[in-house]
Formats: sequence, structure tokens, C-alpha cells
Amino acid sequence: MSLKDKILAGHRVSFDEALSLYDMDIFELGALADSLRKKLHGNKTYYNINRHINPTNVCADVCKFCAYSATRKNPNQYTMTHEQIMEIVKEASLRGIKEVHIVSAHNPNTGVEWYMDIFKKIKEAYPHLHIKALTAAEIDFLARYYGKSYDEILDMMIEYGVDSMPGGGAEIFDEEIRDYICKGKVSSQGWLEIHRKWHERGRKSNVTMLFGHVESRANRIDHMMRIRELQDITGGFNCFIPLVYQKENNYLNIKDPITANEILKTMAISRIVLDNVPNLKAYWVTSTVGLALVAQEFGANDLDGTIEKESINSAAGAKSANGIDLKEFKSLIQNSGFTPVERDSLYNEVISD
Repeated sequence: MSLKDKILAGHRVSFDEALSLYDMDIFELGALADSLRKKLHGNKTYYNINRHINPTNVCADVCKFCAYSATRKNPNQYTMTHEQIMEIVKEASLRGIKEVHIVSAHNPNTGVEWYMDIFKKIKEAYPHLHIKALTAAEIDFLARYYGKSYDEILDMMIEYGVDSMPGGGAEIFDEEIRDYICKGKVSSQGWLEIHRKWHERGRKSNVTMLFGHVESRANRIDHMMRIRELQDITGGFNCFIPLVYQKENNYLNIKDPITANEILKTMAISRIVLDNVPNLKAYWVTSTVGLALVAQEFGANDLDGTIEKESINSAAGAKSANGIDLKEFKSLIQNSGFTPVERDSLYNEVISD
């Protein structure tokens, strides 16, 4: 049986088989991924109505790929007050958002309570809003800096109103690459342990992969394989999100950006390898809207949401600072031949009034 026939028959691919997919013709590879997408989701492309909030850019870590941290090239430090955050949530709630997505830097000056109390305030004032907050990297930082265990931080998150976890901080799981691009940040083992513990509490999360910098294709496949292994155990990942590295204003000094061909191949291979992760997101913030729309034909069934405002990737060159209009977003999906379907944060379809 050929590799193509094996994939079409629904059989799981090995590491070497997955790596060899990069040598396949891009359109043939895209058709394979598209066939798997259609089996799972038909012609539907999911989106949600959300608001990203990045409460602080003061960071104790020094990741080479980051343009957001105020301790590196950005001298303009900020830390929002709870009042400022609540005003943002209030205004966004009036515009109909259903999710607040809160991630930020690893601020050594705020204390654990600064994070937890804002979650509680949001949930008490807007109980209908889903709070997606704290990457595994942030949790690891809070645990280390304030002398707490992962379990203690996770239990506090649930107590104070966090509903699900984003997938940030995964970067690339290969430790040699991590040591170069984000030395001192949560280890790959720590990242996976935190998500395993979160899943064991009956909660869902996403998982990312930052690619297009110094990693190899084999590093990407290794990353996917580790995700697949944990998902076999917990089933807790909702979505895989390949994030395209943004090359401006950081210390990796990558001269040439990754090609669209390589991005689409990586997207398609992700759909094929991660046979146990139901959703694949083409995150338009890092890939551009245009390429995200094309990625719908390479296995992606989710384009994220309206976002409204985004600070982390836009600091490194992404065109995402002010989000995207919902009507325009839906029209773009429809005009590319797919059916836009609103979802909630846990991928339940939202029935429109």
C-alpha cells in the first residue's frame, strides 16, 4: 500500500512517513489533507467572536524570537490596571464577544493574585463570557517565581474562573532549539505536563507550534508526534495551531521569511499527522488573512476570530493590531468557497438567532 493510499484509508503515519510528505507535490499533499478535513468537518470553517487582551509586556524571560517583551528592544513598558482591563471587557462585551483571550508576558512585579483576581472580576461581571487564559509558559513562570506547584496554579485558575487554556509557549519541543530561542522558559516536558494536568481536571486546551525560524522539518514532525502521543492519553486538545514566525524586531535575525509553499505543506502535514486532534487552525494573525484562506484547502477548518486587538505578534510585524471586522471575515470565508460557522471556545457550533 502506498503512503497516499495508507493515509486515505485512515491509517496513522510514522515519523519517517510524515517527514517524507514534505517531498510530495504540494497540490497532491493539499488534496490529501483536504480529504481528511472534509471527513471531519465537511465544508465548514469555524470562527469565533473574541477579544484578545495582553495585560502586560514586562517580562522576566528573554526569548530571542519575541518583539513584545519590554525588556528587549521595546523600551515602552506597560502593565494594565484591573480597571483598564475591565473597561476593555465591558466595551467588547457590548459588541457581542463570547470569549476573552488573556495572555501576556512573565511579569515578576505583579504577583499571582493580580492574574487570578482579574479572572474572578471578569467572571463575576460577565458570567456568560468564556475566559481562555494563561499559557503553560506563564503557569510555569508563576509556579517557579512564587514557589507554587503546577497543581496549585491550575487549581487557582479553575477557582477564579478560567475556562480553558490557550496553546502558547509550546514553540518547538526540541530542547536544543528551545535552549537557543527561549532559554529559561518552560521546558517541553514541563509544557506537556501542565497540559496533561489541565486535561486530567476535565478541562480543554489548544496547542501551538512556532515554525519558520531555525527549526528543521524533522523538529516540526517531532513536535507533532509528541502532541499526538499526549492526545492519545488525555484527549484534551481541541485544536492545533501552527504559528508562523514573525521576523521583525527580534534577536533571531532571520533574513528570509518562510515561503507560502512551506507554510501550506506544514499545515497539510499537521492535518495528516494529528489524526486525533479534531481541529486545525490557520491563525490569520501570523499567516496573513489571504494565506489562511488558502489553508482551508490544505486541511485547516478554523481561522480563529475577530480578535479586535492583538499586541504580541503585531509587535513582530504581523498585520493584526486591530483585528478584523466580522462581516468582512465571514464574507472572505464564503467567497473562498467555504461555509463560515460560528463556534464557541470549545468548538460547539453557535446557533444564530
